Amino acid sequence: MNDSTLRPYASPPVPEGAIPAATLVIMRPSDNGGPDEILMVKRATNMAFAAGALVFPGGRIDPDDYLVAERHGFAPHDAEGAARVAALRETIEETGLAVGWDGLRDREIAAVRRALLGGTLLSDILASRDERIALDALVPFARWCPNFKEARTFDTRFYAVPAPTHGHELTVEEAEHSQIFWASAHATLAMAERGEASVIFPTRRNLERLAQRTDFEDFARHAEEYPIELITPWIEDRGGRPYLCIPEGLGYPVTSEAFERARRS
Repeated sequence: MNDSTLRPYASPPVPEGAIPAATLVIMRPSDNGGPDEILMVKRATNMAFAAGALVFPGGRIDPDDYLVAERHGFAPHDAEGAARVAALRETIEETGLAVGWDGLRDREIAAVRRALLGGTLLSDILASRDERIALDALVPFARWCPNFKEARTFDTRFYAVPAPTHGHELTVEEAEHSQIFWASAHATLAMAERGEASVIFPTRRNLERLAQRTDFEDFARHAEEYPIELITPWIEDRGGRPYLCIPEGLGYPVTSEAFERARRS
């Protein structure tokens, strides 16, 4: 394996055809006083990407997300604003948790969720209610674009946010997910180590990063200390054994994993 051809160059470009996406790490205090818990969903086993894996809520950016972002003060076609909208929209669609939408009462969430899943545009829903969503509540902390041949390529922006107060049961969107639960980053990683759960490479690295911090405020301060650069993992030969690697200096305590062990899709 030619190490020189597989190392990344500075500021790698977004791979051609990468799908813009966003994901949301939602954190809430633990009942037992331990580290914050994170909302995790398990992908359905019939999905083309990350089948059966534990992931954070999120998904691809839709054209309407740009319009919503523009109405909230972002420039036209601003990918950062659209990603924030997508992270919130996908979360309510996938889990029934309305993050950053204080005007939406618990008893209204199910109807709004059904409308979104049925094709009603978020921009139309917000306009009809004369409401705004709190895009500035999200803390950006990473941007990943793995370019693995065996998987779709997603250009995903990562955000963290404290969980809103809610009094209703959260449920998965059955077309895409099979399970939803709250657990600390430590607990989810332990599940993966015991073979009780499957975690793809980017999710594992971000869980390891989250596990360094005790709560949302602590993680938000940590996120401010590091630049957000596009992370495109590469393969590096180390003593005749291939490793999947990411850059140092971006807040990740683990920056490589044996290639044969890493789940890529």
